[in-house]
Amino acid sequence: MLKERFIDYLRFEKRFSPHTIKSYEHDLMQFSAYLQAQYNEEHPENALPEMIRSWMVSLLEANITSRSVNRKLSTLNSFYHFCLRSGEIELNPLKKVNAPKSSSGLPVFLDKDKMEDLFQEIHFEDTFEGCRDRTMIMLLYSTGIRRSELLGLKSQDLDLVKGTLKVLGKRNKERIIPIGSYICTQLEIYIRSKEKIMLEQALITDDLLQTNRRKVKSANYSKQRNNTDILFVTSAGRPIGARQVYDIIHKLLSQVSSQSKLSPHVLRHTFATHMLNDGADLNSIKELLGHTSLAATQVYTHNTIEKLKLIFKQAHPRA
Repeated sequence: MLKERFIDYLRFEKRFSPHTIKSYEHDLMQFSAYLQAQYNEEHPENALPEMIRSWMVSLLEANITSRSVNRKLSTLNSFYHFCLRSGEIELNPLKKVNAPKSSSGLPVFLDKDKMEDLFQEIHFEDTFEGCRDRTMIMLLYSTGIRRSELLGLKSQDLDLVKGTLKVLGKRNKERIIPIGSYICTQLEIYIRSKEKIMLEQALITDDLLQTNRRKVKSANYSKQRNNTDILFVTSAGRPIGARQVYDIIHKLLSQVSSQSKLSPHVLRHTFATHMLNDGADLNSIKELLGHTSLAATQVYTHNTIEKLKLIFKQAHPRA
């Protein structure tokens, strides 16, 4: 079917991440289900502009934000562009659909004093987990990498001598990020702590496999070596999960901030905003964040402008 061909195109030619592909699939399935229920139409490539408008209105009436609706329309637009190139349709029906205006919310970030409180005032337990959590949050703030990029880091991606970090970003694009001596020292401490944990797990595996089951033992050693490559692991030596990272970061940030949104991505926004406020140019921030377009990076200038407005109102007698 055409939908499956489109998803294969995203996966193998565009090389989108599994998370992005899942979002595209969900949007297409949702739209297809609506067409089937409302118009008895099974194929989204046959949709008329009025059908798309009707779906858009139903989403807005269901209190779906205009930003989310626009994202879903973007999925349809990509699908129809694929259909055009494949010769399946002659016109893109979205050309006759006006997208809803979305409010441009500014990126949420933490002030410098909050981040200073985090590293100076918050107590991290003197355990492997405490060391790991401190290292993760320091690395996220020091580099601006995404949570998915953090999860994909391997030990060999670090060059603590040169002070660099190799990151595999969206669409499998690699970039090299500089890291300072402060985070390098913390990473060295964490790596020593991790090696101790991995050694303990290997000894436990040895104890459990004292009977002469060579195949099982070989399989466990192989799995153990693969886990060792992943930089951030649990105390059991397994790669840490996305939800666990979110919970850890949220818990730590909630100790210094009362903001409702306290995700790992907030640290990415914080990194970019602090860099810009301290004089870094947009192009440099773009490269560090791994943005493909400068437009994606320019959103952080709005935070700087809003800060200037506040300073102006507070300081100028005629403000």
